[in-house]
Amino acid sequence: MEILKHAEKRTYGAIVIGSGIAGGWAAKEFCDKGIKTLVLERGRKVTHNEDYPTTLMSPWEFEHRGRLTQEEIAANPIVSKCYAFREDAKHFMVKDSEHPYEQDKPFDWIRGYQVGGKSLLWARQTQRWSQLDFDGPARDGFATPWPINYKDIDPWYSYVEHFAGISGNKDGLDSLPDGDFLPAYELTCVEKHFQTEMKKHYNDRHVIVARCAHLSEPREIHYQQGRGRCMSRNLCQRGCPYGGYFSSNASTLPWAAKTGNMTLRPDSIVESIIYDEKKGRATGVRVIDAHTNEMVEYYAKVIFVTAAALNTNALLLNSTSHRFPTGLGNDSGVLGKYVAFHNYRASLSAEYEGYLDTKSEGARPTSGYVPRFRNLYKQETNFLRGYAAGMSAGRGTHADQNSVGESLKNSLLNPKLNNNWYAGSHMMGETIPKESNQVRLDPVKKDAHGLPIMHMDVSYDDNDDKMVQDFIDQFSEMYHKAGFKNIRTRDSKQAPGLDIHEMGGARMGADPKSSMLNKWNQMHAVKNVFVTDGACMTSTSTQNPSLTYMALTARAVDYAVKEMRKGNL
Repeated sequence: MEILKHAEKRTYGAIVIGSGIAGGWAAKEFCDKGIKTLVLERGRKVTHNEDYPTTLMSPWEFEHRGRLTQEEIAANPIVSKCYAFREDAKHFMVKDSEHPYEQDKPFDWIRGYQVGGKSLLWARQTQRWSQLDFDGPARDGFATPWPINYKDIDPWYSYVEHFAGISGNKDGLDSLPDGDFLPAYELTCVEKHFQTEMKKHYNDRHVIVARCAHLSEPREIHYQQGRGRCMSRNLCQRGCPYGGYFSSNASTLPWAAKTGNMTLRPDSIVESIIYDEKKGRATGVRVIDAHTNEMVEYYAKVIFVTAAALNTNALLLNSTSHRFPTGLGNDSGVLGKYVAFHNYRASLSAEYEGYLDTKSEGARPTSGYVPRFRNLYKQETNFLRGYAAGMSAGRGTHADQNSVGESLKNSLLNPKLNNNWYAGSHMMGETIPKESNQVRLDPVKKDAHGLPIMHMDVSYDDNDDKMVQDFIDQFSEMYHKAGFKNIRTRDSKQAPGLDIHEMGGARMGADPKSSMLNKWNQMHAVKNVFVTDGACMTSTSTQNPSLTYMALTARAVDYAVKEMRKGNL
C-alpha cells in the first residue's frame, strides 16, 4: 500500500520531456487545459530574469571583453564555433567535454542543457512553411510524403504567433504565407535598393524583412505574460530582462506555472520511456538525477517527447523492450535514420558606393530575407529543392584603436564613417533526408550517467554541393545587377550541425511501414507517446524550423487532450 501511495505522488496527467521551445509549448497547452503536467529537464534550473547573470553587464565588466580565452577555445573546439558561445552566454551552452559523442563523420552538435534549452539562444527567425514545402517529398520523390498539409497547420501558426509575438510584414507570397504579425522592422536604404533592383530584373525573387519573434509593439497578451517591448539591444543570447523576444523562460513556462498545474523538475535526465507489454502503451519514464545518479520513475497517461531532435532520437533508441528491441515504436526501422539539417555553407559579401549621405545606426533583431525561388513549382535545376537567404546591408563607423592615451581617446570619441556600404548574404539550403544520414547508440561506451554515447553519421552529398554553387552563382549575379562592387564569395565547408537545425529520425508519415508518427505527431505503434520537436520532421524545407515546432506542438496537445477525455489514451 505504501509503495502504491508513493507511486501516486509520482503520477501525472501528462509528462513533457524537455523544456525548450516545443516543451514549453506542450507545458503551456496541457496546463491551460487543466492537465496536471510534469516537465522534466535534464539541465539546471534557469528562471526568467533571476538567472541571467550577464544580461545587464557593460562591455568593460567582462574580464575578457566578451571574448573567449585560447584555453577555452582549445578545450571546446566544437561549441566554440557557435556564434553564441562567448563570454556573455557560454554558461548556457554544453561544453565539449561534459557530454561527449562520437563523430563517425564530422558533426558539430550544439546544445543548451538548462530550463528553456536553446530557446534562450536561438536566432529568433520565424518564417511559416507553405503548401509548396509540404508537397516537396511527394513531388520530388525524396523522403516520404507528409501526412499533413498547410491547411492543417495554418490556424495553429496563427495561434502560436499571436501568443509568442512575431514581427513581420504581410508580403503576399505563396512561397512564404503571411501570419498574425506585429509591426515589422525596417529595411535599410541599401536593402530597399536591393529589393527594388530585384523587382526590376526578376519576377520571382523577393526581398522582404525577415519575420522574427520580437515584440516590436506588444499586445495585451504579451503584457499578461509579463513581457515588454524589444529594445533592439541584440544581446538576446544573455537572456532578455524585458522578455522582448520569445523564449520558454519568459513566456510559456511562467504561463504554465501560473495555472498551478505544472511541476517542473530540472536536473532530471530521462533514461528511457517505460513500455507496458500487457497494456500495449507507455506508462511512464525512468529518470536519472543529474547530481546523484539516483533512478526514479514517473507515470502519466500521455508522454510528449520534446528533448531536441537528436536527444529525442537517443531517448527513443534507448527505450527498448521485448516488444520494441530496437527502440520505442520502431516497427518501421526508420528510428535514428533520415536525419537532415540546413546547409549554411555559402555566403557572399560586397560593397555599394551609393547613399553616401546616409549611414546605419543602432541595432535591430532581424535582417532582410530572400525566400526560396529555386524549384518552387517545377524541377528546373540539376539539384533537388532550394535555399532561402539572409540579406543585410549597413554603413557604420570605425575608430583607430591601435594608439594609446589621449590619441586613443580622441579616436574613440571621433569615429570615422566607413567609405561604402557593406552588403552580405548567407544561404539556408534544404538538405535531402537519406537513410545513410543517421544517429545510433554505442553498444559499449557510456557517459557519466551510464547512458550510451551517441554516434553521428551525417554528411553533405552531391545535391548539397550543387546547391552551394547555385547560390554563389545566382547571388553573385543578383548582387552584380544591383550595382554592388567587390563581390566576394565563400564556401565555409562547415560540418553539419553548426546550423543548429537538425531534424528527423522519428519522422511523420501516413504509412507506419516508413514512418514513426502519424499526422497528429502520435506514434503509430504507441498511441500515448507524441514527438513534436525537430525529430518529427519529414523534410526540412528552407525556413527556420522553430515556429513550425511550436505550431505542431500546440496542435498535437489539443488532439491528445481530446483523446484523453474520450478515454482513448
